[in-house]
Amino acid sequence: MGEQPIFSTRAHVFQIDPNTKKNWVPTSKHAVTVSYFYDSTRNVYRIISLDGSKAIINSTITPNMTFTKTSQKFGQWADSRANTVYGLGFSSEHHLTKFAEKFQEFKEAARLAKEKSQEKMELTSTPSQESAGGDLQSPLTPESINGTDDERTHEVTQNSEPRAEPTQNALPFSHSSAISKHWEAELATLKGNNAKLTAALLESTANVKQWKQQLAAYQEEAERLHKRVTELECVSSQANAVHTHKAELNQTIQELEETLKKKEEEIEKLKQEIDNARELQEQRDSLTQKLQEVEIRNKDLEGQLSDLEQRLEKSQNEQEAFRNNLKTLLEILDGKIFELTELRDNLAKLLECS
Repeated sequence: MGEQPIFSTRAHVFQIDPNTKKNWVPTSKHAVTVSYFYDSTRNVYRIISLDGSKAIINSTITPNMTFTKTSQKFGQWADSRANTVYGLGFSSEHHLTKFAEKFQEFKEAARLAKEKSQEKMELTSTPSQESAGGDLQSPLTPESINGTDDERTHEVTQNSEPRAEPTQNALPFSHSSAISKHWEAELATLKGNNAKLTAALLESTANVKQWKQQLAAYQEEAERLHKRVTELECVSSQANAVHTHKAELNQTIQELEETLKKKEEEIEKLKQEIDNARELQEQRDSLTQKLQEVEIRNKDLEGQLSDLEQRLEKSQNEQEAFRNNLKTLLEILDGKIFELTELRDNLAKLLECS
């Protein structure tokens, strides 16, 4: 294939609201893979991201594009062809910086490719202008240079990047929330798989009933054929015809037995699929229980955090009151010391006078 991924990362994808042109609208529920693709046949760079089978980003890089960092973990660029603005939220500043560097690198490569294409167009048009009486050669079209936006896309998978770390004070609560979100995502995936397997199970059950009916019909037909063979063997006057018919019947019986064997194998496969569906159901129930336990622990941590905050506030109030009392005591002590000093001076004066 001409188009291959050359760099990939993971980020939350957003698009600007087409109505307000101010607010960001998330196009992915969680972090997805965002990849740079290079089409060697057309010399074109594209940014592509898939959420399942849906392409949520399909942007061709042009020399006029600019990637802007709006915060430490968020960046955006405008795509005039798609008439929208894309935004990416990364898990760390390092990933944002790396993506921006690649954007600038591939933007420069797109500019060089465009200049080379223009030079080829000029070289192609110059001989046709100088030739006398010859037909003008048609220049290259923009579609032949840049390609179209209908090309096939590929998803490049990587390990999920963690989101930004929470603050130290809220670490237990945020950690439990992250675990809860992880189990919720797993539960949603299992629910989707369970729905698919349930539909397949219903269809398989219907097929099993149909095959059982066919199997019973085949068995009845086999018994009828065996009886017919016995009757024909009893007729000696038609021995040759009986032998021929018997061979045909035996062949038919073998074919029916092979068909029956295949149906039995298919029934076994369906039974295995049913067992797998039951295992997935048990896993879903287990994950649901774990999610409930995480939610209970989350509530406990919230209660502990609230209690600690109240204790801290009470301790701060007590310390403030203690400081105020100590300050008052120091003021009183200073006054007493001053009075004692005056008393000492007066006693000294009395002693001198006496």
